[in-house]
Formats: sequence, structure tokens, C-alpha cells
Amino acid sequence: MAFNFNVQETLDKALDLWESLPQAAQWALAGFGALQIARGALSFLQLFLSCFILSGTNLRKYGKKGTWAVVTGASDGLGKEFAQQLAAKGFNLVLVSRTQSKLDALARELTLKWSGFQAKTLAMDYSQDNDADYERLAELLSGLDVGILINNVGQSHSIPVPFLETSRDELQNIVTINCLGTLKTTQVVAPILTKRKKGLILTMGSFAGYMPTPYLATYSGSKSFLQHWSSSLAAELKPQGVDVELVISYLVTTAMSKIRRPSLLIPSPKPFVRSVLGKVGLGWTEKFTNTYTPWWSHAVFKWAIENTVGATSGITVWINRRMHLDIRARALRKAAREAKKQ
Repeated sequence: MAFNFNVQETLDKALDLWESLPQAAQWALAGFGALQIARGALSFLQLFLSCFILSGTNLRKYGKKGTWAVVTGASDGLGKEFAQQLAAKGFNLVLVSRTQSKLDALARELTLKWSGFQAKTLAMDYSQDNDADYERLAELLSGLDVGILINNVGQSHSIPVPFLETSRDELQNIVTINCLGTLKTTQVVAPILTKRKKGLILTMGSFAGYMPTPYLATYSGSKSFLQHWSSSLAAELKPQGVDVELVISYLVTTAMSKIRRPSLLIPSPKPFVRSVLGKVGLGWTEKFTNTYTPWWSHAVFKWAIENTVGATSGITVWINRRMHLDIRARALRKAAREAKKQ
């Protein structure tokens, strides 16, 4: 059956319908339309200002030079870059990660580079969920003037995988590291911040927690959990002078993403972390309170999704599903090629 669509006829019918409405209804609809246009324009203006014009909260709000910052997952990728940039800003560091040799190397590098810098290290495997590790962390922080916590430790799937095929160990590690590790570390550090009546807790979120992501279901769920936890915690700690923010990001060139070359949408760790530390508190356009998307192309991409198909719509989930199915297929083909070489 042929489908005929006459634009002029449709416009004429719409005009007739408009003219048939009572004047009060016309004014109401016109007002509603104008309001929606104004809201969209204001949202875009806020996006533009936060991405390209305004700076976030100065980190000096959380402590003078020599104040301590705790960075988890500090030995590689984003965690290592957070450590380097915080040291450059005059913060001493407590570096927490799994491999002691990498922590020692980073602490030595920063100590040689920055006069007066101090570092403490703690090797702990978050996947073990060992209470003794958190007790050692509390002991290490005892007496330190801690002003900032960077909850960066995290794990994703090795490749996109159906939930029903996710190994028990991978599932357990993702939830234990991303959720329990973040919560238990915060329970150790946050009392220090509330006691001094000022501090910052930054937790790394993800687009995968912001929108449902098939074939990364466990990771997506863990990051969504952190989103709600962080926004809830922010409301609890705000009266005590502690800022709690969740950082939403798309891909960055790290070992976790397995992407090596930066692009317009995928920055390298250095500029990305610079934007994270420079845009604290600029989450005006976010759906969740105390949340921000610091890298400009990530923010524009997310804004476009929100204002078109919607972050949680069926279309978005379908596109996400197709994309991760393709990534999985390519990863499996690569693994097969490498297996043949052995």
C-alpha cells in the first residue's frame, strides 16, 4: 500500500485545528511552546558557559599547600594523572593501588620533581575486600590533614559480554571494586573531611552508568549505583562543609578502555584530568545533582542525546547494544587471530 504525504495539506489541517481552538487554549499552547524554547536555550547557554568559559571551584577551598589528597587506583591511567596534577598544585598524596613497585616509582618521581612534596603509599587489592586493608588505610591517614579524596579505582569487563556469560569472578570483582571499594574507602576518609568542616570527594562515574549499556550490564549497573550513592551522600555531607561530586565521562585513552589514540571525543588522560580538576561544581545541565561532565565533547555529546532521543530511551539502548555487539565481535576475531599465532 502506497504511503502519500502531502506537506501543504498537513500544514493546512494543522492551521485549521489551531484556529478552531479557543483563544485561551491558543495562548496556553503558545506559552508552553515559548517556555520549552526558552528552557532549551538556557540549557544550551549553561552548557556553553560550563564547557568553554567558566572555571570550577578552586581546589584551594579544600586546603592550603601541603594538604593531603587520597587517590585510589593511583599507579596507572587516570589515577596516575590525578596524582601528578594534584602534586603540581601543591597537595601531598596518599597513593593507593594494587602494585607496590608502581606506587613506589610514582612517589619517587613526584618527590624528585616537586620541592617539599610528601607521599605515602598503600598497596591493597580492592578485589579481596579485606577489612585489614581498610584498617591499614585508616592508620596511614591518622593525623594527616586530608582535604580531597579521588575515588578512581574501578574495573570493567575485559570485553563486552552477555550477562549470562559473564564469569563469576569478573562479576564479583566489578561489584566489589567499583561499589564496595569506593564505599569503604569513603567511610575511612569522609570522617576526616567532616571533622575539618571542608573537603572534596570526587568519584569517577561513566556514560555506562548514565545510560543502560547492554553487554556491559554489570559494569553499567555498578556505575549507576555510584551515581545514586554519590548524589545521596552529597546531600548528607553538604551541611558539614564537604562537597561530593560524581564525574561522568565517555571514553579516555587508558588501559581500561583499550583505546590508544586520542580523538575529538576521546581525550588522553592529561587534558581530561585537567578538565576534571578545573570544572568541579559546574553541573548545571545535569539530570542528577552534584554531578558534572567536565570534558567538553563528552558534555556536548551527552547534552545532544538528552535533548533528542533521551539517555534511557529504547533507541539509545538499541544503539548501545548494536555498538557493543560490534566491539565484542571484533575483540573475539582478534583473540582468534592471536590464538592461531601461538
